[in-house]
Amino acid sequence: METTIRKQWYRIRWVVVAFHILTWVLVFLLPLFAPGKPGQSGEWSHALFNKVHVGFFLASVAIFYLNAYYFIPFFLYKTKKWQYVLLTFLTLVVFMVFLSFLFDSGKRAHGTYIHREFFFSIIPFIFLWAMATLYRFAADKIKAERLLKEKENENLKTELLFLRSQVSPHFLFNVLNNMVALARLKSDRLEPSLIKLSGLMRYMLYESDEDKVPLSREIEYVTSYIDLQKLRFGNDILVNVQICDEEDYHLIEPMLLIPFIENAFKHGTGLIENPEIDISLRVHNGVLDFEIKNKFKNASQELKDKTSGIGLSNVRRRLNLLYDQRHTLTVKESNGWFIASLQLKLQ
Repeated sequence: METTIRKQWYRIRWVVVAFHILTWVLVFLLPLFAPGKPGQSGEWSHALFNKVHVGFFLASVAIFYLNAYYFIPFFLYKTKKWQYVLLTFLTLVVFMVFLSFLFDSGKRAHGTYIHREFFFSIIPFIFLWAMATLYRFAADKIKAERLLKEKENENLKTELLFLRSQVSPHFLFNVLNNMVALARLKSDRLEPSLIKLSGLMRYMLYESDEDKVPLSREIEYVTSYIDLQKLRFGNDILVNVQICDEEDYHLIEPMLLIPFIENAFKHGTGLIENPEIDISLRVHNGVLDFEIKNKFKNASQELKDKTSGIGLSNVRRRLNLLYDQRHTLTVKESNGWFIASLQLKLQ
């Protein structure tokens, strides 16, 4: 089974890069939106491209990515906390000295020497450092959750493949037993049975590995299996089948219904007086309504359970995995009848 997972837009590399670039462009343009901005021609270029603003902007970018992509992953995450604290302090000192040099250079050009910017640079540094830390933690959390989800999806696919792989040999074992019985009886029904078996094998080998199959193919598969069982038992068992497939264009998990039918023929035959199996299947407004009933006898139930194979436990698990909130399965015993009823919302 192959499943294609669409990549979320925020995981596309060029989208992430474009987002970072756009964010820093907006940060660079902040002086244009400051209150009291000069409105004279040429003042905007002076506000953006003077030495102090450009230097502060480049230092901010360097601090953000230095913390987010180097200090945190290589020191904080590797429990080198003291080294991380020391590097943070050294980076702060370098940042303060650099900004002090920029401001002093600008003030010196106008004949003034003010050093208080040296201390005021602590506030933007803390803000940048905090934003880089939050960004890194958030990005890593999203990545961890994505990897966990992908791992769960892989485990789910593996389990589904395992569950489905159990169906084929179990079914084949039962059908071959039917062929042996007909061969011993030298029955003329053996040849048509082999032809139907060939069709079933083709479905199992070439179509059951698909994620979903057309409902019409699943119905054809189920009908062929029922015909094989009717050929085997003949008049020894009454089998009533009502299949209304007007909406056979839907998709369904392959080999989902066959365990119910196998279970009915396994436990509804043998030491049972007037054995009877009733099967009904209809689809209306995209909802599959499937019900199967068989007479059973408690005395033979325990013996057959020992060789019941995967049975209904398999199909229950598959339904829970694939149709969690889109199915209702009811299994009950009433007055000597075993009844399984499934309502399934199809695609």
